[in-house]
Amino acid sequence: MTTDHRQMWAELGIDLKKHDMLMNALPPIYKEIYLSQKNRPKGMGFFDFVVGDIHGIRVQELRQHAKNGTIVVATYCVFVPDEIILAADSIPVGLCAGTQFSVPIAEEVLPRNTCALIKSSFGFKLGRICPYVQTSHLIVGETTCDGKKKMFEILAEYHPVYIMEVPNKKTQRSRDLWRGEVLAFKEVIEKQTGNKITADKLLKSTKLVNDRRRALQRLYNTRKANPVPISGKDALLVTQVSFYDDVSRCIKQVNALCDELEKRIANGEGVSPSNAPRILISGSPMAIPNWKLHHILETAGAAVVCEESCIGTRAFSDLVAEKGGTVEEQIKAIADRYMQIHCACFTPNDERLDDIIKLAREYKVDGVVHYNLQFCHTYANEAVKVERALEKEGIPLLRVETDYSDEDAGQLRTRVDAFLEMIRR
Repeated sequence: MTTDHRQMWAELGIDLKKHDMLMNALPPIYKEIYLSQKNRPKGMGFFDFVVGDIHGIRVQELRQHAKNGTIVVATYCVFVPDEIILAADSIPVGLCAGTQFSVPIAEEVLPRNTCALIKSSFGFKLGRICPYVQTSHLIVGETTCDGKKKMFEILAEYHPVYIMEVPNKKTQRSRDLWRGEVLAFKEVIEKQTGNKITADKLLKSTKLVNDRRRALQRLYNTRKANPVPISGKDALLVTQVSFYDDVSRCIKQVNALCDELEKRIANGEGVSPSNAPRILISGSPMAIPNWKLHHILETAGAAVVCEESCIGTRAFSDLVAEKGGTVEEQIKAIADRYMQIHCACFTPNDERLDDIIKLAREYKVDGVVHYNLQFCHTYANEAVKVERALEKEGIPLLRVETDYSDEDAGQLRTRVDAFLEMIRR
């Protein structure tokens, strides 16, 4: 924590007392969960550095861009198209929503029986403890759940907010609605930035965001190996960082890490025994510093090899077609790609069930853990269909409902141990 950072945080209106409490709590947690791992890839050093200065250098970069007239657009969800933000010469950045620290602050306004992700994100703004929020000129929300919709209404009292309407079906009428929403978002960003989005700029930004997706696809492909060359915790961290790091730098660092991982695979080197139970985690997203479930699973002897979530495969599995064409044609291609995200907000959502089974086969998993944030009703109800689908396929499933606190850690460990013991038999 440097003097320069503290001055910057103060200028951003950060509550320094609360912020110090958050920043002082993070290093020992990170040391226990991450730095205690053995045989970590050297390429994880960059991501350790990022977390070690999580509210420092990247915030400085964003603030300098803002001082130079660049608009910073903050988002919470993978449905918001980074391609459009970048094509308007502005910068997208993902916001914090993964810590218990900000939940009690949010509960001063929001109902307690609201999911932790919603309360955590709102608490960061209400408590003035997230410099990414404070640096941003606009927060873009979306209608993927009723709780978030209503929270965004209240958040708009504290910060400029724009809402994109995500349809709940995938009919042609719904797809037409979504294309209209993406087009409207383009117009909002153009007005906000004062920059015109051209066909050339949109194609360039599409290729850039696709390259980030390709790098993350490459990372996940290495996790299909046995023994797995990187822990689930480390892979999770890489995807978490990708949401707010500079896109070009992210591509470079992830690909450098993959170079190392592919060499490990060639040498038969892994971070866990080849007979470790291979686990797919499916369900709610996990924002920094939500590492609880991965840590419990991997310290119990499992190898987490894939995440079917918005922090995992849903974020990067599909690419936008890079055919070029007019702005309108490219907007259609972008909208079509984002409708391939199989979020639990959709009904019906059989595609997600197909994805889970397909990933379970591709990654040769021994079991699936369905992770559900408490009070996240869409994923809780959809877990019923996930369980039935996996039962038909003979794939063991453990359903977990939790929040960001550590109060249930002991209970979760007991359930995880029993699940892994059942798999090993």
